[in-house]
Amino acid sequence: MNIAPLAERLRPTRLDDYIGQTHLVGKNGIIRKMIETGKINSFILWGPPGVGKTTLARIVASQTESPFYTLSAVTSGVKEVRDVIQRCESDARSMFTKGRPILFIDEIHRFNKSQQDSLLGAVEKGTITLIGATTENPSFEVIRPLLSRAQVYTLKPLDIADLENLLSRALENDEILKNRNFNIKSKDALFRFAGGDARKLLNILDLIEQSTPENEEIEITDEIVTRSLQQNPAAYDRNGELHYDIISAFIKSIRGSDPQAAVYWLARMVTGGEDPAFIARRLVILAAEDIGLANPNALLLANATFDALNKIGWPEGRIILSECAIYLANSPKSNSAYMAIDSAIKEVDRTGNLPVPLHLRNAPTKLMADLGYHKGYKYAHDYEGSYVNQQYLPTEINNTEFWKPGNNPSEAKMKNHLDSLKSNRK
Repeated sequence: MNIAPLAERLRPTRLDDYIGQTHLVGKNGIIRKMIETGKINSFILWGPPGVGKTTLARIVASQTESPFYTLSAVTSGVKEVRDVIQRCESDARSMFTKGRPILFIDEIHRFNKSQQDSLLGAVEKGTITLIGATTENPSFEVIRPLLSRAQVYTLKPLDIADLENLLSRALENDEILKNRNFNIKSKDALFRFAGGDARKLLNILDLIEQSTPENEEIEITDEIVTRSLQQNPAAYDRNGELHYDIISAFIKSIRGSDPQAAVYWLARMVTGGEDPAFIARRLVILAAEDIGLANPNALLLANATFDALNKIGWPEGRIILSECAIYLANSPKSNSAYMAIDSAIKEVDRTGNLPVPLHLRNAPTKLMADLGYHKGYKYAHDYEGSYVNQQYLPTEINNTEFWKPGNNPSEAKMKNHLDSLKSNRK
């Protein structure tokens, strides 16, 4: 008998059964509100695998009783897009259709520009509601005209509470698992290997259940989970789960200043047929996030690597990636710029739109000048060292520090320079 995988058997069909993403589907979540009002706008779901992107799209269609069409960006071209849009147009004219047709495109980041262009007219006219799913940053992979017509919603990895909920549901509700005798002694390895991915958790559970004879107790321990996964290694799949594990190992090796491991994981991706642009993008992000001001040249080299790949191509591009990975792994590390912007964003979220101090405001009109705009502003270059003591932050958060220099010579030099300017102006 052909039995569907556990992840498919447990796929929820109602929003109330959906696990995780409470910021989108909770009581005040935007997607819940759209479903409740029946007014579904086009949007793109961005998040790692196994967090419910496809499931959420299906639930939206089901609960709004909208015709639902799916395309995979891996196998569909412009012709398939136009064919499905024609069917959507027919549905939209039908008196039997309740909601606007929904076109769900999985891995929309794999559509090229012409394929994405073919969607614009239908989205613009409202012929379809587009729901895209992507594991890649839409800012890099989705054309700007399409992004302007579709809101991007970020999905997060499932947390431990979500995974606990999912595990309980699987053991209590699944038609097969609820009839088996489970003895769960430890969940640490189960949740660690799942890594916030619901599908991965259920696949592990499925694997252990299927490998245990029907008349035996199914024991779950850290050792059993680890051994089961080691006995069933997956080949590298650039579209699958190991793809994310290996890029994670690659990034963490560079962040941990281990060039040997960095080159090894790079080789795994190269031999596995990974998209070189995907690797290069990750190096650009890492150069800013993990090296940052400790060695600003790292970002220049990473960006040059990205550009060089486009010019040189493959297979010689592997040498460029190797040079960049080794350089970044050997560079001093600092995440101070990354931490600074996240700290500032949290402050903005907390305090809202604080007023710009009057002396920093632009005064292009007489009225604005009369109101005190720009009055008292001191032009830094008029002062020695191009520095003058002056308030730049809103009064409510004046003297707040967002950037905290990392423990490296480059940032220490920056801080010493700034401290020297400040002390000389007191």
